[in-house]
Amino acid sequence: MKKLLLHVCCGPCAIYVAKKLSESYQVTLFFYNPNIWPEAEYWKRFNEVEKWSLKEGFELIEGRFNQENWFEAVKGLEAEPEAGARCPVCFNFRLAEAARYAADNGFEVLASTLTIGRNKKAEVINPIGKLLAEKYHLEFIEADWKKKGGQEEACRLAKEEDLYRQNYCGCKFSIRK
Repeated sequence: MKKLLLHVCCGPCAIYVAKKLSESYQVTLFFYNPNIWPEAEYWKRFNEVEKWSLKEGFELIEGRFNQENWFEAVKGLEAEPEAGARCPVCFNFRLAEAARYAADNGFEVLASTLTIGRNKKAEVINPIGKLLAEKYHLEFIEADWKKKGGQEEACRLAKEEDLYRQNYCGCKFSIRK
């Protein structure tokens, strides 16, 4: 079974995708989200993923919380709406670290939970993931996890597991007023 590193952003997004991919791959979760603000929210989301991964037996790796670097990467894009020009920069920032980690640690395949979000466009995220996977000599699982009932199933599973479900994407600029 091939080793797959799954970039996860939160528990509700991870739960369906990790279970689905574990049918065909040896899945390790990679929580790398320096975009999450404030830091208390970061820890809330990480702790939910950690709690669930321990229960389900998934290995979880936490990437470095280098928020200053993330703010630098999106500088000038603060006023962009969610799904605007800031988001692809953010996706690239996080997936690049996931791809680098995967390559450095013997993974063969890379995937992300990002496309399960209703405002996350697979046509934006998948090409970024594919390009980064090619750079690091990895396979990339191109998917739109919200399709074919994926988002509904993720919501059902998250509710069943009583996982914390946030009401904004994660960054300071996506918080709904």
